[in-house]
Formats: sequence, structure tokens, C-alpha cells
Amino acid sequence: MPRLKTQAGNTSERETPLSGENRREGKSKGKRGGDLESKLARLRLSRPEDLILHLPLRYEDETRVTPIARLSENAPALAEGVILSADLQQRARRQMVARLMDASGTLILRFLHFYPSQREVLTPGRRLRVFGAARRGFLGMEMVHPRLRVLAEDIPPPPLPETLTPVYPVTEGLAQTAIQKLIRRALESAPLPETLPEEWREKESLPTLAQAVRYLHSPPPDADQIALAERRHPYWQRIKLDELLAQQISLRMAYRARRQSGAPVLRGSGELTRALMDALPFPLTAAQKRCAEEIRQDLASPHPMQRLLQGDVGSGKTLVAALAVCQAIESGAQAAFMAPTEILAEQHFLKFSDWLAPLGVRIAWLSGSLKASAKEAERSAAREAHLVIGTHALIQEGVDFTRLGLIVIDEQHRFGVRQRIALRDKGVSASVVAPHQLMMSATPIPRTLAMSYCADLDVSVLDEMPPGRAPVRTRLLRVERREEILSWLAAQIAGGRQAYWVCPLIEESETLELQTALDTHVWLSAALPEYTVGLVHGRLKTAEKQSVMAAFAAGELPLLVATTVIEVGVDVPRASLMVIEHAERFGLAQLHQLRGRVGRGKDESVCLLLYAEPLSPTARARLKIIYECADGFEIARRDLELRGPGEFVGSRQSGLPLLRYASLEKDTDLVELAHRLADPFITRWPEDAARHAARWLGDRFFSAEPRSGAEAAAPRLTLGL
Repeated sequence: MPRLKTQAGNTSERETPLSGENRREGKSKGKRGGDLESKLARLRLSRPEDLILHLPLRYEDETRVTPIARLSENAPALAEGVILSADLQQRARRQMVARLMDASGTLILRFLHFYPSQREVLTPGRRLRVFGAARRGFLGMEMVHPRLRVLAEDIPPPPLPETLTPVYPVTEGLAQTAIQKLIRRALESAPLPETLPEEWREKESLPTLAQAVRYLHSPPPDADQIALAERRHPYWQRIKLDELLAQQISLRMAYRARRQSGAPVLRGSGELTRALMDALPFPLTAAQKRCAEEIRQDLASPHPMQRLLQGDVGSGKTLVAALAVCQAIESGAQAAFMAPTEILAEQHFLKFSDWLAPLGVRIAWLSGSLKASAKEAERSAAREAHLVIGTHALIQEGVDFTRLGLIVIDEQHRFGVRQRIALRDKGVSASVVAPHQLMMSATPIPRTLAMSYCADLDVSVLDEMPPGRAPVRTRLLRVERREEILSWLAAQIAGGRQAYWVCPLIEESETLELQTALDTHVWLSAALPEYTVGLVHGRLKTAEKQSVMAAFAAGELPLLVATTVIEVGVDVPRASLMVIEHAERFGLAQLHQLRGRVGRGKDESVCLLLYAEPLSPTARARLKIIYECADGFEIARRDLELRGPGEFVGSRQSGLPLLRYASLEKDTDLVELAHRLADPFITRWPEDAARHAARWLGDRFFSAEPRSGAEAAAPRLTLGL
């Protein structure tokens, strides 16, 4: 793969900015090779192709000179004239002020930062070209820190550019003129072979990639600058499709590579599954049956399952996972179930024990907080157990499985890539490459995001809620109305209901004046002395948390003050009230998850969101969405619009490359097209497909996740909440 050549070449500058940019650049010329390479590396530019695909942020029009009298306010323009005067002024701060005159009028040039040696550039009588945005000042139209070019006195001025001037993303110490020269050199010397099949280009009316990049680097003066700025231009459409297609190819090739690996064939007898189904007091929903069948077929195949089971809060994901566990156990394999918190892991342990222990399933529990003697006993039990449930303790040294065939990871976005791989490797043996993996997420993923970032996974969606669930009514109240809630809350508790009161902090913060969990517990205990108020937060010892949660689940505590440790997995059917303090401080996914802790029984449920003013525009938008929407998929879609895929996916954790140019919110048609083209591209033109992905992803192609054993691991989805 060719690397960039970073020789200085012709280093003469067109412009003479007074910001000191040239001076700093000049000091580094002696060590330009290594220094320039490090700067380019910060922009992930290491090959000529990288430079060609480093496209402009915007453009400046230097193709015509505008008379000073016709300059428009705040509109960047090129002017030309002679310096009449240049003076140092000491007002609020020291500054250089010069007057430039042409046949139509006079323009003030103002510099707040400059070097003494650069004052000679503004010598009276010297002819200059200046570029900048004019504004109206006390002395008339002026430009602050314009870009300058000195014109020679004895020769005609150089011709104006014939195309718009590109402005590129740069990094500290790298001048705009330097990156422009490097890109021009790359465009002249580096070939850019076409990778898309001609029949596709004709069908979709696409220009060639070479046409697109040359136009975008040097658009003509009459180009539609609005379409360019908004990236709606046909040449931008080609670029964005290529980028999306490269991502799809990379993920689909990883998916195909994984399917070449071996895995235990877990067909199961169906005996344990039928026994569980017969013991349930309710039938499965159609969505649960569909997802369970998809997983059943995966487990019966000889390659490792990598399936994401996603569904809204309360849609029944855990039961679908339990059916997969039954199939693994029927086949003689062990199953491991990993959850991110001890509260959630214990909830799963209790639920699985209730479902499966009566059917003869041996279940072990592993937690990092267990005492040494108990931990060693549980590790020993894990070797022989049918199902092992725990937190990160499952991946600790000394925890061994004899026949691990299925891994279930709940709230999988809360685990790092290496943690998930460490658990997977517990099942690697001489005869089995990797166990099957079922990942669960209660955060629904918008469709375009799923197509773009889950193309290496099989996805099952629980899009149906179990019958009998009462809807949760959401209300917004200013935090000053806390006192009004007390009498209503007391009446609800007196009627046999239970309630959560959620706070964003455990104790006081000097920077955030939020009501803390500790203060709220004291306040509620004093205000409602006839009731016992529980308190649970992340700093409590595990035994204390378990004791409080058990008492709340048993109905011994009518009111529980908590932090977000109860965000997921807590299932208390009698809890029908939720109060969230300072709801404006929570993200949409958190608010939806917290609200999902109520409405799990037959009683009508209410979620009160207390907020403090003033609200930021983003906080106001979040509260409006959570108030209007109960559908997790719609909330996720609108959350994506607010945050963008970078924050929503949290892919920095896994190294999955984010998109530079395409937008999942705005380019849904291109996302769908790339998703549709990736597999036939790989099948019919595998070499071109690999070159296409490598061109856009560089060293990130097939290296977004550490590799282990014989399996080349694929990039993974990590939702950043």
C-alpha cells in the first residue's frame, strides 16, 4: 500500500497571513518529513488515496475581484487595492489598522494579532489582494484578519483561480496552504481506479469516483454552493454511497468469515423447552415465538451464532433467552449469562431459578463481591453447572467451563469488546472454535443505524408487548412542586401501590445543585413517618443492595429512593409509581429505561418527571420526546436525530469506524442502497469489493476488534448510553 511522500517541494506561499502561520510553518521545515507525517497521521492521512478522499469542509470564491464599494456585509469576498496608511493603535488592546483603497472606495483592515516584522507587508503604496468577510465598523466597511497576497509592482498581477478554493479540515501546525498542495499533488500523481461495477453506475446514474473527487476538490465558480454545503450535490451522493458501501462490505465480510468458523451444533431434544413452556402461566407473544425460532435455527447450525436480540422495555427478552438456554442444556452444553451489574445479575439468577431449577437445571451464581471461600465454591460449581449467571466475575481467572456452548450477554453495550471476547474464549477448545453468542439490548436501534452498524450481526426484534400491560402515563412537573407530590404519593401507597423515587446523584456536588439520593431519603422518611423508605445506590455493599431490593420486591418497602442502579432489569409488578428528580439531566434512553420499571403489573402506572429551569434546547427536546412517545423504537429514532450516530453507537469503544461524510439521519436512501449492494458486490466482484473497503477504511478494514484463536472477530455494536 503506497504511503504519502512528504517532501517539501516548492514551499513558496501565495498568502501572507498576519497570524504567524507562515512563521510557525517555516520553523518546522528543517524536520518537515517526520513532523508533517505526524500531523497528517492525526488526520488519519497516510496514503495518497487518503488525501484524495480528504474532502473540503467549505469553499471560498477567489475567482473574481469585488470592488470595495460593492462588498456585502458578512459575505466572504476578494478585494484588491493599494495601502493608503497603516497605524498601530492602542485602544482596549494593541492592534494594527490599515486602509486599503481601490477606484470605488476604502476598506479598513484590522489585525488584533501580528508580528512586528510583518508590519512591512502593510507598507503604504503596496498593492494587495485581500480575502475575508467584510463587516460594518465605526470607520466604514472593514475586514478583521483578512488573508493577504502582495502583488508585484513591475509585473501584471497573477491570474485569478478558475475554480472555487477548497477549505479542508486541518490540525494544529498544519497550514491550509500545505494541505491544499499535498492534495493537488495527490490528485495529479495518484490514480484512483474505479471500483463500482459499470452496470451499477449506469442503473443508479452515478458519476465515476474520479469525476466526483475532482469536482469536489475544485468546483467551478457557478457550482450550486448550497447543494455543496448541504452535501446534496450528485457528486457528494457518490462519495457518501462509496463510504456507506465500504462500511457494509467490511461488516459483511467479517460476517462471512465468522460463518466459516466452527461451533457446537446444539439441536436439543425439546424436552426441557417444552417443560418450561408448560410451566409458564402465560403464552408467548407472536414476536417471542418468531425470535425464539430464529435463535433455535442458529444454535442448530455448525457456525457460531452472533445474534442481537433487541426489544423495548418489558417485551420479554429474558424468556426468549431462557428458551435458548434450555436448547443448549438439552444438547449437553453449558450456558453462561453475563449481566453488567450485580442487581441485574441477581434478578436474572432469581428469575432463572424460579423457571428452571424445578425442572432439574443446576444454576451457579458468580459475583465479584462474594467472599473468597464462597467464590471458590461457586467457581467449582460453575464447572459442573448447566447455567452460570454472573457479572464480570465470569471472565476472571480461575473461572473455567467444561463444555460452554452458549453465551448470553444482557445489556451488551455496557461491556467492552475485550470483556466479551474473554468470555467467548472460555469456550474455545481443540474441537470447538467458539460458543454461540446471544446479545440482548433493551435500547431499540433505529432501522438505518441497525443497517449501518449491525450488518455483521443477525438481528431479532421483539416488536410486540405481552398482553395485559397497563400503559404508563408520563407527566412533567417543575422541581419546585416536589412538596405537592407528597400527599398524592401517600394516598397511592396507602392504596397498596409501591413507588420509586430516582435521583441523579448520591451525595452533594459543589458544581451541580441537584437533590441527592441521601437528602431525598432523609426528607421522605421525615415527611412520611408511617412508611419505611428504602435507599439503594451504587456505593452500597452488595449485601446491603440485595437486602433492600429483596425487601422492596417482597412488598416490605412501599417506597424506594434510588439512583440509576435500578435502570434495567428490576422487575417489581406492584411498583406503579416513578418519580425522577432533575429529569433534564438524564438521557432519553435512561429516561425510557427508568420509566420501564413501572407498568409491569396490571395497575395503571404513572411516571412523574421533575425538571429545573432554565432548560437547554437539548434538554427541552428530550423531555418533549419522552412525554409524547411510549414506543422505544420511535424514541430511539428521535434520540438518533438529537445525538447523531457517534454518541448513540458509542463505537469508540470497539473501534468501529464512524462515517465522515454520510448521515444516517439524512441519507436513509443511500444507507438502504449500500445495504442492498454489499452482498452481491462481495459475491460477484470479491477483489473489487475488498479494494473498495480498504480504500475507505485503510488500517481499520478488518481490524476493528482484536482477533483471538482461529476466528477473525468482527466489529461489534456498542450503544453509548
